[in-house]
Amino acid sequence: MVRKATSDKLQLIFRLLLSRFGAQGWWPADTSFEVCMGAILTQNTSWENARIALKRIDEAGIGSPEGLFRISDSDLGQLIYSSGYFNQKTRSLKALANHILLSYGGNVDAMFLKPLPFIRQELLAIHGIGDETADDILLYAGKLPAFVIDSYTRRIISRVGMRSYDESYMSLQAFFSDHLPPDVAMFNEYHALLVRLGKEVCLKQHPVCNACPLLHDCNIGRYSTRWSRHEG
Repeated sequence: MVRKATSDKLQLIFRLLLSRFGAQGWWPADTSFEVCMGAILTQNTSWENARIALKRIDEAGIGSPEGLFRISDSDLGQLIYSSGYFNQKTRSLKALANHILLSYGGNVDAMFLKPLPFIRQELLAIHGIGDETADDILLYAGKLPAFVIDSYTRRIISRVGMRSYDESYMSLQAFFSDHLPPDVAMFNEYHALLVRLGKEVCLKQHPVCNACPLLHDCNIGRYSTRWSRHEG
């Protein structure tokens, strides 16, 4: 009974967010390898900064494992400067390209034919790829059911009282995976919608609770609006 109630609430949150914001259309890219590069480039920066770096990579004609392998570290660093931490990200992009070249002959889609847990461990072994980036790649490039946990997801799911913000990545991921059907399209849209809510409404400081579609399911939101009415 508790399991079904949790599943029902997670699906209600999804429907409320989808009704408010509509489909988000993530992840914008022409190839699966472009998604992989974007997952690295967007670390600790905005998507706009990562998009500029991807555009420059495309204009330079090196948007493939072979292309990244050929270019020098310094030249690649200049191309992706807008994404920040460009030295670290250059190393990560090169490591990813090298792995795909050596293990899959440069065909990134061949990697996604393996079982998800196996691919995930491969990705985590690559320099600069942690849990969130690995799952971004699995979900958005590989179209595999890996629920992505980020700071927005942590913030929202803790504020609605379902989990703790400080819970481990794998525990939070299991929470979503265990209570939702393994639907790639839903996982994709759900993550994108949580990011949208976190960026525009459920802010880290001064959340706009009155504008939140989850207000009636959020203890913090209900308290905040009661306090605001009292102060007013």
